[in-house]
Amino acid sequence: MARVSTPNPAARMPLRGAVDLAAVAAAREAQQKAEERRAAAAADGAPPVAALVVDVDEAGFQSIVDLSFTVPVVIDLWAEWCQPCKALSPVLEKLVADDGGRWLLAKVDIDANPRIAQAFAVQSIPAIFAVVKGQPMQLFQGALPEPQVRQYLDELLRVAEANGVAGRLDGAAPEADNAEADAEPPSDPRFDAAYDAIEAGDWDAATAAYEAVLRESPADAEARAGLAQVALLRRTDGADPDAAYAAAEAQPESLEAQALASDVDLLTGRVDEAFARIIELVRRTSGDERNAAREHLLSLFLLVGDSDPRVAKARTALANALF
Repeated sequence: MARVSTPNPAARMPLRGAVDLAAVAAAREAQQKAEERRAAAAADGAPPVAALVVDVDEAGFQSIVDLSFTVPVVIDLWAEWCQPCKALSPVLEKLVADDGGRWLLAKVDIDANPRIAQAFAVQSIPAIFAVVKGQPMQLFQGALPEPQVRQYLDELLRVAEANGVAGRLDGAAPEADNAEADAEPPSDPRFDAAYDAIEAGDWDAATAAYEAVLRESPADAEARAGLAQVALLRRTDGADPDAAYAAAEAQPESLEAQALASDVDLLTGRVDEAFARIIELVRRTSGDERNAAREHLLSLFLLVGDSDPRVAKARTALANALF
């Protein structure tokens, strides 16, 4: 794997689900780039690039998030200078063709699109992530052999189907009508101030915006989840992932160290690892510290959502750890 600089994991691009004409246009532009790449490959006598492959830039990234409500989107973060990336690319392109529209491969050049790399807290490439219903998750890093990549993709398709994402793209480009029909509904305007504050990194303003909604609707689940998200971003603001993991390894009994490491896990898509880390701490501790660890884990559940099967599995594991 090729190493890249470690960005601030809190510098994330918010994954809003609203579909608009600009997003549709960006998707079409990305597809046009893919068509141009296939034509160039054919002219050189090289094998054709798989149909369901798009190049994505920062302007068009939201369109890919929108499409993740129809099919899972696999994000291939790569760079021209990265030799392992070049070894992995044909494997991914073969498998996306084999699966015939069950998922979309989105290729991101991290040198040309550093904000996307920052959003996924990329430390080394190739780095492969997925987005399902607007939610990012890490798949793997490095140029793995095809059988291992196939295993990751099969699990991704299983998780996507469990979350109601089981569409199929027709041909090379997802149609605008399909994207609009299956994408997340437009965002609630009550949260616009919070979204803007999160984009600006103003955690106090974001907190105030969500709290304002809760004063009007105390049971609003989305506002409660938003507050939890802001708390997560505040806790990880300025954190170095390598240092956080090193501290957690050196201090297995420390709630502070394990909690920060679990936050970084969650922020970079390692949901199961985040849950397991705190469940293990619950198992090893007692009294106030155990309760604090449990409360931290519940805040992570709120962020992921009870509909996610990983939360149900972790709740069972938490119950076993407690009793």
